[in-house]
Amino acid sequence: MQVDPRGQRFIAAVTTVVLITVLVLGSGALLAAQAVAFAVATVFGLRYAPYALVFRVLVRPRLAPPRELEDEAPPRFAQGVGLVFALVGTVGYATGSTWLGIGATALALAAAFLNAAFGFCLGCEMYLLTRRVRVGGRRGTSPLEKY
Repeated sequence: MQVDPRGQRFIAAVTTVVLITVLVLGSGALLAAQAVAFAVATVFGLRYAPYALVFRVLVRPRLAPPRELEDEAPPRFAQGVGLVFALVGTVGYATGSTWLGIGATALALAAAFLNAAFGFCLGCEMYLLTRRVRVGGRRGTSPLEKY
């Protein structure tokens, strides 16, 4: 499936705001809600992600068609990475290890901010790197080589 890269930046921007709010309020419950958003995107696909639905209904109709689409796999993997950090942070807040909650949330925030502000998807780059490593560095064998 192909996705609009502007939607990914929108999702990252909303995620950035949510994660900043988590850090300001120290809210494990809000981080758990963000983990659910990450989980939906990871398990069911980006088309069903809560923030993607908002983008598709409220934002995309007001924009020109995208110049190009991108493969869903790298941003979906990035959502999975975000899910891991959100789960670790939620456990930290829930068990009283506030430092763990803050640390995991801050790392997820850094990645979301990079995508929202600069269009650099750290999780996507991790996905592509793992694909290259799995292929063994052989050129011409990976369907993602164009990335």
